[in-house]
Amino acid sequence: MGKIELFQEFLSTQSIQVPLLGFVINILLTLILALILSAVFKRYGTVISNRRAFANNFILIATTTMLIIAIVKSSLALSLGLVGALSIVRFRAAIKEPEELAYLFLTIAIGLGMGADQRLVTIVAFIFIITFIVIRSLNQKKVENRNLYFSISAPIAENVDIEQVVNVLVRHCNSVNLQRLDENQEKVDMSFLVEFVDIVSLKDCKIELQKMHQTSSISFLDYKGLYAN
Repeated sequence: MGKIELFQEFLSTQSIQVPLLGFVINILLTLILALILSAVFKRYGTVISNRRAFANNFILIATTTMLIIAIVKSSLALSLGLVGALSIVRFRAAIKEPEELAYLFLTIAIGLGMGADQRLVTIVAFIFIITFIVIRSLNQKKVENRNLYFSISAPIAENVDIEQVVNVLVRHCNSVNLQRLDENQEKVDMSFLVEFVDIVSLKDCKIELQKMHQTSSISFLDYKGLYAN
């Protein structure tokens, strides 16, 4: 028997049937862990983007990863086929925040661990990581008065001056923190973390910015504590 025939025979005998009960248990655990991770990200995440919309992808990513690993681990031929498929398919995602990437890796790790039948290790590691995230968030200095994310987008032809925008914000806010500045050939995008004393200050700030840049787009996100007594 030649080497090629021997290798083909080896591949044909490496297929193992996936136990249905174990698969069901793993996918249920994956769903639970992904749901917990989604809730943690929504509650303790610090990214400016829509955390709820981003977290809704965790369940699909975790279960899909778990399914792929559970199938390919039973067959060397399928594993080699997956490598070939991944070399053809290119995955692209618009990840702007490192925190989003970290949560995505954790989501994939859940699927990998459960797909490989490493339930105990995956659950223990998940508990440690989530506990660390919660404790770190609670120990961080709370900045409750910085209650709004402010963003302004204007055409590049309008020659938006960053200093002018900051000066307007400083006049109406107790604190101003520039979070992001994106500029291309078409427009300029700026994002700030700001603290308003009350709703009147917010309105006055918006009116002054709109007078300065009439074609610009202004957004205020996450009204935490703005109306609190």
